[in-house]
Amino acid sequence: MLTEENEKFIEFGIGGLSNCSLDKENKQHIINNGGISLVTNCLSSSNEETVLSAITTLMFLTTPQTQQEITSEPVVDCMERFSTSSNARLSNLAKVFLQDYCRRSHSLEKRAQDHKHTKQSE
Repeated sequence: MLTEENEKFIEFGIGGLSNCSLDKENKQHIINNGGISLVTNCLSSSNEETVLSAITTLMFLTTPQTQQEITSEPVVDCMERFSTSSNARLSNLAKVFLQDYCRRSHSLEKRAQDHKHTKQSE
């Protein structure tokens, strides 16, 4: 369902996957069958509900074994963009993801890099 062209199918598919991913067996099945990359791809959707469900699903799928993949640089960059959104639901959920699911060191490294790039462009 997450690779369909119909946005509504994707929205309902990721919503259902989000609900199912709280169950231990379902979570493991999703992880073992390439689900993280499919969910991550939903972050680029133009459908707000799809993006919100994708973020929530990534939170539910985070384990010590999956944390590195789920908090990869492209995902964290995406969450940082979402955290500055004027959409309060998106911004708040992205902030929770960054605060609760990302390694503190990664966030600090990212801020240091951003600061360095800002100084170089001045």
